[in-house]
Amino acid sequence: MNDSKNLPGSKPMSRRSFVKGFGTGLLMMGTMGSGMLAGMMSDRKGNTQAATAPSAHSALVFTDALMFFTKEQFQWVEAVTERIFPYDDLGPGAKALGVAIFIDHQLAGPWGINAREYMAGPFHPGSPTQGTQTHLTHQQIYLNGIQAVSQWCQNKYQKGFVELAQTQQDEVLAAMEKGEIPILKGYSSQAFFEVLKANTLEGVYSDPLYGGNRNMNGWKLKQYPGAQMSYYGYIEESKKIDLDPVSLKDHLSH
Repeated sequence: MNDSKNLPGSKPMSRRSFVKGFGTGLLMMGTMGSGMLAGMMSDRKGNTQAATAPSAHSALVFTDALMFFTKEQFQWVEAVTERIFPYDDLGPGAKALGVAIFIDHQLAGPWGINAREYMAGPFHPGSPTQGTQTHLTHQQIYLNGIQAVSQWCQNKYQKGFVELAQTQQDEVLAAMEKGEIPILKGYSSQAFFEVLKANTLEGVYSDPLYGGNRNMNGWKLKQYPGAQMSYYGYIEESKKIDLDPVSLKDHLSH
C-alpha cells in the first residue's frame, strides 16, 4: 500500500502491518459474534429472542439429517420400525436407537441403488433360498412400498399408518407379512416386510457410525462388547467377562 491515503502526520502503513491488523480485527469480531449469537437468536420475523443452550440430554447429533426420505416418509419408516422393534422394559426401541436414520442413510448410498448387484435381468422367480428376484432397486422398493401401504391404510382405516393406534399398526404389519397388501406385480408386501425387518435389526445392532444403535444401546441389550480391537488380556480368564461396548469412533482416542 502507498501512503497517499494515510492520515496527515501518520507513518505509512506497510502491507504486512495492514494484514496483521485486519486479521486481528476479524478475530475479535468473530469472538464477539459468537458470544452474541450464543446469547441471542432471531426468528423468521426478525424478532430477537434469548437463545436456550441445549441440555446434556438433548445433545445435537449432526448426522441426523435426511439424505433420501421426505419428512413424511421418514416418519412412516420410524413408526413401522418402532412396531417391529418396540420400546419395552428391557430397553429402547427402534425410534430411540435411530433406526430410521440408519435406513435413510443406507438408501442414499450405494446400497440404495444396488450398486454392487447385477441388475440387468432376466428376473425369473427365485427359489426359496434365493429370495425375491426383482428389477427394483432398494430405493424403489421403499418408495413403492411406503406409497402402497399408505394407500391401503387410507382405504381401510381412513388414516395414515403413523396416525393409527398401535393395535391397528400391528394389523397392518401382519397383513404385510402375509402378502395381503398389493404393491407391484412381481414384488409382494411380504418381501417388503422382510426387507423392513432385516434393515430394522441392522440399524439396531450396527456400529453407531452408520446412524443407528444410538449410544450403543442396541449392543448393551445383547451385552455385546462391540468393536473390541483385541481380547488378548482376557484369554486366561475362566469366567464370563463383562466389557463395556466400544464403537469404531472410540478408537480415535486411543
